[in-house]
Amino acid sequence: MVTKMQKTKPQSDAGSPLASSVKDSAQQIWLAGLGAFSKAQEEGGKVFEALVKEGLSIQRKTQSVAEERISEATSKMSSMANDIGSKAAGQWDKLESIFEDRVAKALKKLGVPSAKDVDALIARIDELNKSVHKLSPKTPAKAAAKTVTKPAPRAAAKRSTPRKAA
Repeated sequence: MVTKMQKTKPQSDAGSPLASSVKDSAQQIWLAGLGAFSKAQEEGGKVFEALVKEGLSIQRKTQSVAEERISEATSKMSSMANDIGSKAAGQWDKLESIFEDRVAKALKKLGVPSAKDVDALIARIDELNKSVHKLSPKTPAKAAAKTVTKPAPRAAAKRSTPRKAA
């Protein structure tokens, strides 16, 4: 249901103390708002500058912490790289040793004497030479003629004719 509002007579503003008091209050609220706005405008620049300074301070602290973390991570990574490098070197040494052993076995199967075998033969030849010198008569001319020198190390010489297969 819609009811019609009754028209009331407007009271005069000058005569009503309530209207005057509301008008004064509204005027004071308006002035207080303008004062707050003015104060905020003045203080706003100062607050903004303070916030910028605080932001710079926080940024510097954050950068220093980040740099510390980066240096820690870098040192950890370099130590890990060193560990991995030493482990890899150990594996290469093992691989080299296995390779040398297999090559030595292959050469032995082919009948190629090893360095130890050649050294043992040279030592035996030296002993035999000493024994021969002890048994032979000591004449200066003959002794000089019969002096045996150590053989020179073998050089890898190419054969002009190919080997015959056995």
